[in-house]
Amino acid sequence: MSGPTTDTPAAIQICRIMRPDDANVAGNVHGGTILKMIEEAGVIISTRHCNSQNGERCVAALARVERTDFLSPMCIGEVAHVSAEITYTSKHSVEVQVHVLSENILTGTKKLTNKATLWYVPLSLKNVDKVLEVPPIVYSRQEQEEEGRKRYEAQKLERMETKWRNGDIVQPVLNPEPNTVSYSQSSLIHLVGPSDCTLHGFVHGGVTMKLMDEVAGIVAARHCKTNIVTASVDAINFHDKIRKGCVITISGRMTFTSNKSMEIEVLVDADPVVDNSQKRYRAASAFFTYVSLNQEGKPLPVPQLVPETEDEKKRFEEGKGRYLQMKAKRQGLTEPQP
Repeated sequence: MSGPTTDTPAAIQICRIMRPDDANVAGNVHGGTILKMIEEAGVIISTRHCNSQNGERCVAALARVERTDFLSPMCIGEVAHVSAEITYTSKHSVEVQVHVLSENILTGTKKLTNKATLWYVPLSLKNVDKVLEVPPIVYSRQEQEEEGRKRYEAQKLERMETKWRNGDIVQPVLNPEPNTVSYSQSSLIHLVGPSDCTLHGFVHGGVTMKLMDEVAGIVAARHCKTNIVTASVDAINFHDKIRKGCVITISGRMTFTSNKSMEIEVLVDADPVVDNSQKRYRAASAFFTYVSLNQEGKPLPVPQLVPETEDEKKRFEEGKGRYLQMKAKRQGLTEPQP
């Protein structure tokens, strides 16, 4: 099936071999490492496209990552093949769809490990607070544009719905009991340096996602005390840019457990310590789902979360709703069609 066409390359692919520092102690590549590679491919193709016509130069900034499932684990020594393609453009945003394959270079076997959809906005190099217009792409079928517009409107609505959580923070608790939210909640404080940023002084979306996955992994490991892997990431919303020199706090707390999975909410707050004119703000938020594995890589039962406060019980019920909704969606996809 042919896709949209432009004067610039319609798709790109990047490859990299997985090293020991990309993986956990069991040899499974961190979900955050894969998310960072996905974002790198997305920012390359979207920035190229947004600069494909004469006009003010820009860089594409990550605004949102749709839900992505980790379909199979990737291991040390395998090669990741990350393919990215632009599938829709609105006036001020670009949709990029990314596929990740893992290759065993000893046998030549390849398998699909991830599919993701990312949204970018072009920011002017002269003023990174100015959003520029996106050159339109040409669709081979009218249905492609209509389907893309529906996806655009849906993600725009969902982004608006996440803003109400901006005041929510994770508070530490002394001497928490095992299996409670407070027992496993974790935070990481990171000073944003030049290596975290684009040439224009704000943090790569992939860097933020990798840190978010790291914190979520710590929460999951503290809760079940086994080998854990990322199973999926619900939509990641980037509410505001993070500039070089900010101190960011990435906080994670468990919100829901099923028999074999854990949902963890991760919040990213930025504190511009070198700028007294700006207050601390919510920069990003997402829900990560983890599973517990035994030494053979088989799923293990998860200790059930014990919510204590009314807020924790409310978040547990909301997480249960997301879990059941996604479970029903998966079952609908696997049922034979009449």
